[in-house]
Amino acid sequence: MAVTLTPAAVDRVRQYLSQVPGATGLRFGVRKSGCTGFAYVVDVATDAPAGDTVFEQDGVAVRVDADSLPQVDGTQIDWVKQGLNQLFVFRNPKVSAECGCGESFSTS
Repeated sequence: MAVTLTPAAVDRVRQYLSQVPGATGLRFGVRKSGCTGFAYVVDVATDAPAGDTVFEQDGVAVRVDADSLPQVDGTQIDWVKQGLNQLFVFRNPKVSAECGCGESFSTS
């Protein structure tokens, strides 16, 4: 499987990366959080740890650490405009439950 980006997400990530000197890609993973288990973490990667899995798409690297990979493998990242809001949306086929506020999730 892989972590993929929609064309809109590729464009947005490129914008973020162009603003950070030394950016090596997008860092994507999870942290323990909330009532359900995990929350997504998205940041600009400025390092390249040896344990990362790197998914390359249209010249954009998505770096995932080994601990996060089992929860996010297969996720599609999209950049969505909803009215006045703009945000990343994660379509993760491994999600089995989400909390009511949408901040955390669990995988099966």
